[in-house]
Amino acid sequence: METEFGFEIEIYKHIKAGSGIGSSAASSAGAVFGINELLGQPFTRKELVKFAMQGEKLASGNAHADNVAPALLGGFTLVRCSNPLDIIKIDSPSELYATVVHPQIELKTSDARSVLKQTVSLKSAITQWGNVGGLVAGLYTQDYELIGRSLHDEIVEPLRSVLIPGFDLIKKTAYENGALGSGISGSGPSIFALSKGEATSQKIAKAMSMVYDEMKLPYEIHVSKVNDQGMKII
Repeated sequence: METEFGFEIEIYKHIKAGSGIGSSAASSAGAVFGINELLGQPFTRKELVKFAMQGEKLASGNAHADNVAPALLGGFTLVRCSNPLDIIKIDSPSELYATVVHPQIELKTSDARSVLKQTVSLKSAITQWGNVGGLVAGLYTQDYELIGRSLHDEIVEPLRSVLIPGFDLIKKTAYENGALGSGISGSGPSIFALSKGEATSQKIAKAMSMVYDEMKLPYEIHVSKVNDQGMKII
């Protein structure tokens, strides 16, 4: 369908580029969601993902659904395949909270990708597949302990964590304060921790803050329940 009109878009957001918490995805998903609303919702949220992926392609050179899918659909999303696009939404447990700390350094996605290996060992792949399966099962069954056991990155984290100041200490601190699991958010430098309940999530945030305060490294910290609704008009 061809049209004879377009849209001029201005975006105001509080997610810094290179943060690892989906800056480009927020813009891409927000733009297509808003346009769809103005046009009378001709597309479903799942159908909007393929359009938002083009925004990611413009930003990073790769049309991927990793971040735009959960932004549009809410909760957790499993991108089983990109071509053809096959996305499964997974509702999150009701008490699952995320604490995310963003050290104020910029880590470009291209730089984070450059440290990755092009091949992985079969042993590492088997471990990773087991953890992915365990995480999906834990979300569906609301088994918080299984979610925690499955939040282990065998392949990417060991290579990218060296680019993030204080990563090992932040992760250790999160566990000591009740986190189910912790790891790199996106390509970094942000670090996330998942926990059961807001009180634990706030406790983790305070402990993470103390680590970066002592390092005299500026940071931002966010605590939020997992948004199961996705994009919305406010």
